[in-house]
Amino acid sequence: MRTEPSPGNLPAREHLPAADAGTPVLDVVIPVYNEEKDLQPCVLRLHDHLRRTFPYTFRITVADNASTDSTPLVAARLAAQIPEVRSFRLEQKGRGRALRTVWSASDAPVLAYMDVDLSTDLNALLPLVAPLISGHSDLAIGSRLSRSSRVVRGAKRELISRTYNLILRGSLQARFSDAQCGFKAIRGDVARVLLPLVEDTGWFFDTEMLVLAERAGLRIHEVPVDWVDDPDSTVHIVKTATDDLLGVWRVGRALATGSLSLDRLARPFGDDPRDRELTGVPKGLARQLVGFCVVGGLSTLFYLLLYSGFRTFTGAQVANALALLVSAVANTAANRRLTFGVRGRGGAVRHQAQGLVVFGIGLALTSGSLAALNAGTSDPAHSTELAVLIAANLAATVLRFLLFRAWVFSDRQGGTPSPSPVAASHQPVPPVHPVGARPGTAGCPPLPQRPTAPSSPYDTDRYRADEAADRSWRDSTMQLQAVRPHDHDPRNAR
Repeated sequence: MRTEPSPGNLPAREHLPAADAGTPVLDVVIPVYNEEKDLQPCVLRLHDHLRRTFPYTFRITVADNASTDSTPLVAARLAAQIPEVRSFRLEQKGRGRALRTVWSASDAPVLAYMDVDLSTDLNALLPLVAPLISGHSDLAIGSRLSRSSRVVRGAKRELISRTYNLILRGSLQARFSDAQCGFKAIRGDVARVLLPLVEDTGWFFDTEMLVLAERAGLRIHEVPVDWVDDPDSTVHIVKTATDDLLGVWRVGRALATGSLSLDRLARPFGDDPRDRELTGVPKGLARQLVGFCVVGGLSTLFYLLLYSGFRTFTGAQVANALALLVSAVANTAANRRLTFGVRGRGGAVRHQAQGLVVFGIGLALTSGSLAALNAGTSDPAHSTELAVLIAANLAATVLRFLLFRAWVFSDRQGGTPSPSPVAASHQPVPPVHPVGARPGTAGCPPLPQRPTAPSSPYDTDRYRADEAADRSWRDSTMQLQAVRPHDHDPRNAR
């Protein structure tokens, strides 16, 4: 039997149709701030490359976030001359803010972005978006740290990039290799559900989006890229690094406390014949058994240490009761979070109360075993007591797992996601105005509104694209400049 999606989950990935009249398949966003010199060469190169090599319809969107030079005029001129180019202006800075605003409003099924300096070889663009078009992956990123990538940059930036990714792996258990490369893509249906959960509006936007997607179990495809650094980049390294570290701390704390509900991003199985439920096997049983065994082993060691400590100043029955009580509370909390995947504080008191009932059953088993041992011998050795307790605890452990699964955490077996605790006090999204004219007038089409599906199992219309504008996270903005005039490394003869 096919595994059906739970209410609120993302639909199964499907291959996008080859053509859809009036709607581009790919929308490439170029966020810019004071890029009057580099914007036109960038757009012309990108448009020429897509026109020659990309087999689907496309759009290029210039997202000008509060430029103070003539960048808006350049963007308006390009939009007027090239039908596939659009230009929109935001009155606030922040690359993350620009991407979220345009992506949230775009009607294209695949969304991408790249930096205006085009440091990444454009030949990687089709491999980047192909897994999203085919339905294989949810997000795609360019990686400069892949073994097959060719990268030209200084030792300082190389050290900073690798150190940052090591921090992500150590603190947030990130498995993707390159969070900072300005060359990424996402499916539109995923973006509409994922972006409201991303708070950052600056340079940490990419990292936060990838971490949340990975934790939710979405599939991230990595593409090795050829990349040449801009030696004249005006990135404020210290400020950007500080903001990134603050972002790592904020996201890590949110994940640790369970304040982010990522169940709404879960994907159902696809059409592969192997993606079927096995008859008679409860959902998630294998994973829960592994988690329960690990937690149980650690809890048993913790219990034996407590028992040995309490036994030095009290009797066997009292020491057993105290050790079992303390270890039972810790065991319930650990199984709640690690084995059965319950996040947040909701229901924690009820789960602990039910866990104490299970503890009482375990206490009866272990106390009865000690009573039987003391009835058989007047002065049993300490090692004999421990052996009897281990055997009794094994029996109690099996019973505990069955009770946890069938009674204490039974509400987690259906796979129904819990509601997302997105704050309702967000400020309205700032206006997004096309450059040089009012939206909807001739020569200046309005920003496309994403289609609404009345029957959609999730409704994100109430979330604003700029929902984090009122947060205290500061924006980090850098100016990017062109690095090279060609689509490939000039030293490569190809």
